[in-house]
Formats: sequence, structure tokens, C-alpha cells
Amino acid sequence: RISMLSWGEAFRKSQQMSDGTPRADSFAFPNVEAAVAARKRDDRFDGCKEIQRQLFFPGPLTRQYSSEEVQKLRASMKDLQVYPCDEENPCEIPAPFVSFEEAFHNKPDLLAEIAKAGLRTPSPVQCQVWPCLLNGIDTVGVSQTGSGKTLAFLIPAFLHLDEQLKLYGPGEKQPCPSVLVLTPTRELAQQIKREVDKYSYNGYKSVCIYGGGSRSGQIDECVKGVHIIIATPGRLGDLACEGVIRLNTVSYAVLDEADRMLDMGFEPSIKKIMFDIRPDRLVCLTSATWPPGVRALARRYTKSAAMCVVGTLDLTACNTVTQYVEAHDGAEEKKKRLIEIVHYLNQAHAGNYKMIVFVSAKVMADDLSSDLCIAGINSQAMHGSRSQQDRENVLKCFVAGQVRILIATDLASRGIDVPDVTHVVNFDFPGEIEEYVHRIGRTGRAGRSGEAMSFMCRRDWDKAQKLIDIMSKNPSNEVPDWLEDMAQRYEAKKASGTLRPRQPFRRREREEKTMGY
Repeated sequence: RISMLSWGEAFRKSQQMSDGTPRADSFAFPNVEAAVAARKRDDRFDGCKEIQRQLFFPGPLTRQYSSEEVQKLRASMKDLQVYPCDEENPCEIPAPFVSFEEAFHNKPDLLAEIAKAGLRTPSPVQCQVWPCLLNGIDTVGVSQTGSGKTLAFLIPAFLHLDEQLKLYGPGEKQPCPSVLVLTPTRELAQQIKREVDKYSYNGYKSVCIYGGGSRSGQIDECVKGVHIIIATPGRLGDLACEGVIRLNTVSYAVLDEADRMLDMGFEPSIKKIMFDIRPDRLVCLTSATWPPGVRALARRYTKSAAMCVVGTLDLTACNTVTQYVEAHDGAEEKKKRLIEIVHYLNQAHAGNYKMIVFVSAKVMADDLSSDLCIAGINSQAMHGSRSQQDRENVLKCFVAGQVRILIATDLASRGIDVPDVTHVVNFDFPGEIEEYVHRIGRTGRAGRSGEAMSFMCRRDWDKAQKLIDIMSKNPSNEVPDWLEDMAQRYEAKKASGTLRPRQPFRRREREEKTMGY
């Protein structure tokens, strides 16, 4: 049994060093200089050895490129853009790798695991993120979902562990954990854990920590000693605050899907966790979008970082997804149209497809699943009110193809990596256009083609122009005349000052239940 401190006592102790003086990140200091001075004498990191940041050494396949050749090489990688995050203190960004053999020529066991996984060539984001991290440079990776960001930070984490553990002799206590991956959802945490287990590199132990899982089981695994922690900020922040888990040995930190973590309100937990780990850690931050909040996060937790962007920083949908939009009023009309689409796919593709249907409310997910069942269509609903075991079983059935249609709230719009999803349906149009991009990004992954159908009704007219902007960036998308008319009417109404403010979500949700939405 592990005795638990009360939250208040734990927080008070977390703000102090062993001699009782305030910690550098506490609120007890009058200015930044005092906080920095205290952090230098912070005894939490006593005994931590210097981080080995240089992990890449040139091999027989390493080429020396001119600056012009590097620019051409990056342009050939889906318009890969690279530049320093900190203009005042810029880093020297290495040339991208072009093959696994060039990147890991001195790690034959790792190359064997990569070949066993069926990978042939690295993705553009991997080509540039790997040389940055392996040269000890903090890195920010911005690219669309399904672009290979997970392996971009995982493989350098394995190599970081290799070199860091070599510093400790047989009688010395190894730093556990050394690698921390923060991620927004339990589903994404579990997905990353599966990737770690799939490579089973050097027998490194990992644990997945998230709300809704067995708290005691997660604590027991950490007490036994793990090299890699994959966690959601909320649960990990609670355990760290209670003193159950110590993060002072973490030397490699990843903020995965940073934009989503901020959307979910995890910034306070992230701040607490990042102050608990070593100040000289290596940091990798990934994101699908680049809003101001993520920029601030990158400035706060990276030092002289390299920025790696695949595509553009403007909000855009994956160009392998063909987008369609239809106007429908009322849930019954949308249900009828969805059933028509499913019947068409069953005939045209002989049932060889996978579809995610997004809805805005949990009750709608269950109702729609029941209605499809009555129509003879097999589907499963997935949302936050279902137990963790139920959600895992539903996802397993969907991945295995036992269920072709997954009905989900935005819980599943990011972080679930099912690479062979062929169709996405926005049954309820999302409240923000950014969420629209994330939703349809569930299909068209890893170069595959996909299709996305969105149902819009009159109350969605404030997103019409933004949707037109997204769709117009891909010539394969046809913008209907009624959508342009809807956007013009909304802008005219807005300019005239007669536009009524939208109702709060909770009120709308109650009305939708009454109306059958």
C-alpha cells in the first residue's frame, strides 16, 4: 500500500525543496531572477547525469549536401519547410535523412524491427525530425494527422534511452522513467503504447497512464520501474502531485497533439508536469495545427528549437480526402440519407469499407446506432459515457473489421489511428472548423484516398464561408451553389447588425433531443 498525501499537503510540499525553501516554479518568488537562482540550487535533480544529446554519427550513406541541394530535397518531400523557432537564438538545422539505413546505420537491431513492421521509406516529417532530435535539438513538428509523427519522436526516444542508460554502472540506480510522452486522450495513449510494444526495442518497459484505467495497477507498474511513461496530463498530474510518481529523472519529453491538449484544457497540468522534469531535457512537440496557444507552448518549453512543417501552417484538410457537403434539416432526414449512403457502399464496395460517423452528443450516438441496427446495418457507438472496457472492445472490433461503422463523438476525432478508414460522415457539423479538419483527417491517411461527407443545417451557416475556404484548396472538391449562398446571407446578416447570437451549446443540445436531432 502506498500512503497518499492530501492534495493540499502534496501541493505545498511540491512547492518546496528538501530544505523547505520554495521551488523555482512556485509562486513565492517576487521576480524571475529569484526563481532562476532557486532553480539552479534545486536539489530534485541531484544525481542526474548529463544528458547525451548527440546521438547521430555519420555513416557510409551520409551525404554532404549544399544548401541548394537541401532546399530541393525538402521541396520534394511534400513541401517540407524547416526554420528555427527562436530567431534571436537560432539553431543549426541538419539536412534531412532520405532512408532508414542512413538514419540508423549503426543500429542493425532497430533496422530489423523497422523492416519487420513493413516500413519501406520514412515519411517527410520523419526525414527531418529524426536528424534534429538525434543531434540534440528541441523540435516542433507540424503536419496533418496520419503523417507519421508518432514514430518521428518514438525512435529517437529509444536511441536516447540507449545512450542515457550507458552512463550508469551495474551498481547505480538507473533513471526511471527517462522518457515521457504526454498525449490528450486515452485512446491515443494506448495507440502509442502499442507502437512501443510492437518494436519491443531492447526490452524497454513502458506504462500507459490515463483516467478511467486502473489507478492502482498504473501505480504498481510505475513502482516496479519503467523506462517510458505514456500519459494523459490529468491523471499523470494527479499522481505526480500526490508524490506517487517522481518525474525528476525524465530527460526526453514529448508533447504530442499539443493543439488538442490545449483545446481540452490541459495547460495547467502540462505546466505542473514540465516543471517537475529536468530543466535540461530534450523536448519534441507535435501538432496538426499552429494556433497561438501552441506557439506560446513551444516558446515556453523548448530552447532554440527547430520547426519542421509538412505542407502549410494555414488550416487545411488533407489533399487525399475528397470532401462533399449536403444540406439537411432535421435528424430524421439525415438518418435517411446516411442509410442510403451505407446501402450504396455495401453494393458498390461489397462491404469493403470502414466509416466513422461523427455526432455532437452521446445520446445521438446511441440513438443513431439503434436506428441503424433496426435498418439492418451493423454499427457501434463510442463515447465518453461508455466504460473503458466497452470502448476498447468497440475499437478492437472496428480495427479488425468486424464492425464497419463506428459512430463517435469528438472523443474519437483525434488520436485514434485506424489507417484504413475509407469514409467519414459529419452527421452533426462540428462547432469549430478546426474540428472539421481533424474529423475528416481520420480518412485519407498515409497517402491513401478517402471521402468525407458533411451534413449541414441552417444553424451551421456561420461556418459556411470557412468550409468553402477549406474545400476550395483542393480542386477535386466541388463547392455547391447553396453553400456559397448560405455564406453570403450570413455575412449580409452579420453586416446589418441583425444577427442574433447563437444559443449556448447546452440549450441547443436540449432542443436537439426534443426535436429528434
